[in-house]
Amino acid sequence: MGPPETPFVRDLVLVGGGHANVEVLRSFGMHPEPGVRITTIAREAHSPYTGMLPGHIAGHYDWEEIHIDLVRLTRFANSRFLAESVQGIDPARKLIEISGRPDVRYDLCLVNTGGLPGLHLRGDGSAVPVKPIGGFLPRWREILNRTDSKRLRLMIVGAGAGGVELSLAISEQHGDRFDLHLVTGSDLILEGHSKLVRRMMSRELRRAGIELTTRFCVAECNRGEVSDNLGRRLAADVVLWTGGVEAPDWPEKSGLEVNSEGFIRVDRCLRSVSHPDVLAGGDIACLVGQERPKSGVYAVRAGPFLARNARSLLRGEPPAAFKAQSRALAILGVPNGHAVASRGWMAARGKVIWRWKEQIDRRFMDRFNDLAMAQPQVPRLPAPLQVDLPQAARCGGCGSKLDSNTLVRVLRRLSECYPRAVDPQIGDDCAVLKWSHTSLIATCDGFRTMTSDPWLFGRIAAHHSLGDIYAMGGEAQFALAMVSVPVMGPELVEDELFQVMSGAVSVFEECGVRLVGGHSSEGVELSVGFTVGGTTHCSPLRKSGFSSGETLVLTKPIGTGVLLAGSMEGKIPAHQVMQALKTMDASSRTAVPILKQHGATACTDVTGYGLLGHASEMARASGCGLAVDASQVPLLDGVADAFSAGIESSLQQRNEQALADFRIVGSLAEHVRKALVDPQTSGGLLASVPSTSAAECVGGLKEVGFNRASVVGEVCNGPLIIR
Repeated sequence: MGPPETPFVRDLVLVGGGHANVEVLRSFGMHPEPGVRITTIAREAHSPYTGMLPGHIAGHYDWEEIHIDLVRLTRFANSRFLAESVQGIDPARKLIEISGRPDVRYDLCLVNTGGLPGLHLRGDGSAVPVKPIGGFLPRWREILNRTDSKRLRLMIVGAGAGGVELSLAISEQHGDRFDLHLVTGSDLILEGHSKLVRRMMSRELRRAGIELTTRFCVAECNRGEVSDNLGRRLAADVVLWTGGVEAPDWPEKSGLEVNSEGFIRVDRCLRSVSHPDVLAGGDIACLVGQERPKSGVYAVRAGPFLARNARSLLRGEPPAAFKAQSRALAILGVPNGHAVASRGWMAARGKVIWRWKEQIDRRFMDRFNDLAMAQPQVPRLPAPLQVDLPQAARCGGCGSKLDSNTLVRVLRRLSECYPRAVDPQIGDDCAVLKWSHTSLIATCDGFRTMTSDPWLFGRIAAHHSLGDIYAMGGEAQFALAMVSVPVMGPELVEDELFQVMSGAVSVFEECGVRLVGGHSSEGVELSVGFTVGGTTHCSPLRKSGFSSGETLVLTKPIGTGVLLAGSMEGKIPAHQVMQALKTMDASSRTAVPILKQHGATACTDVTGYGLLGHASEMARASGCGLAVDASQVPLLDGVADAFSAGIESSLQQRNEQALADFRIVGSLAEHVRKALVDPQTSGGLLASVPSTSAAECVGGLKEVGFNRASVVGEVCNGPLIIR
């Protein structure tokens, strides 16, 4: 999130990334509301569009085409994004409850989480719910993999629009893999649609060879068969559940007024009838007096009204009344590029209808995925001066560090001017102070935020600061904090400080570290730094411990710098951004005993100067050479594509100066060359171990969770080379 022109004074929180809330985000991105801080809390970083799921199954759309990238959209809307599941709302204190982290405050809350699949079956739990789609698609890929060896009997339970359309989509793309069976407890398919539509779709089912069974209420599902309460059985290797939508239990437990089915009762302005500072739309809502079927069509229509009424309520103005359409248009895809349109008693079928549906769906998705991402404007200077302008979009995390050459020059100048005040040993990960039989070690680190989630930022900053202690083979004991929080309203400042420090302290608690003090101040943006102290009861692992013939081991994959830079520009898919954040939110503490057990002689953490920058520091300090095996260096998903797209961290070009120290043997792909000096935040440990124990060391690291740990080179007597 960039700094606002007007300080934030109100909190608007969007719970869920459904069809209505994404429209709210787009609206606030196009027309920001002064003084309003937006927070989006959603279980997944991609929001699937239900209307395009059958088209995806039928092979018409790929995965990206049917998903809205919430990381990109929330950045466009200048919204914080929290990838979490909401456990409840405390409407009295205006707090959103999230398991395992602090509550999130709100002044106005918009709920659009959708419903649950309503899957209540006896049996072994093998039935696969189609909703939520984010959980269904991975399981669908597993089902397809099972058909590589044999044809399966696939049952789809539920003959509403979703079940019928999904059955036909599977038949179109995968009809040679399955014997398809559509089952419903009703007397007919597509209840709520006209007789003409039911006749058309029944004909399509017969043409596709899909068996239809009516008046069969599935009550139990076990591998190989389903049964009803009358004892009747039907064979099925796989069961997909497309039955009705059920409300989660948290709205009622939160004290919000709900209907008999547990959905939030809202008035004509989409406000909770019991708590008017909570609004709801989509499947989670029951519009009192205008009850409608649970369908994404109604959620899409509610989106603009949620946005309009949110603005009005935040401004202290009266909200507008929402009128749900009485009859919604439904367009059902059928095989061979045709579709059936249904509204009331009217129906039509043909290729033109499919093209119409495709145009509607793509136009809807384009509204959220083809956003013109606003970029900071570079000041206009005379041409001779523009060559010295810094890169406009500055990175957060360790990508915001000063380059190593600048740091070395400044330290040299300081030591020349103040020789008694500057320790000539500066350069290791920590300062080492001898105290009786124990070595005291201390370090400091900090940076501006690289994620809009302040709690997660606090955790990553803590992991990063502790990394220097662990790189020295020590155990951290205490921490001091230095925090800068953006200028906002008093309650928002308190919440921001509490969120970021809660994240940091949760890591400190896990690692046995005590927060003992610090300093806080106002600033342009959120930034955090920590001074961390600890002890080591044996000789510290220094950068200078290399010996020829040893093997280099790296504990984490690299590439966080370019992925974070690309995320700032809205050019990296959300799942890759979330993967990078997950990698950063992992402590190096458990790696230290494994490295020591296998005889590590030198270690550092790979951070702002990239893998090669830190490796060359160790080689110079040890008086040794290095041979880095570029093919074995693990890269995060998306790194190659990001570099190929011209994305770079703001520290990248200065880090590439380290490449001049290395001789490249053989060919080296451009994206690998760049990745080797990509600045890392909360990166892994780079250590030297005896060659005889390297394989066992990597195996031990993988056992404790470092799944991408790898041997990446060796120490030698020759020059620095990359091969």
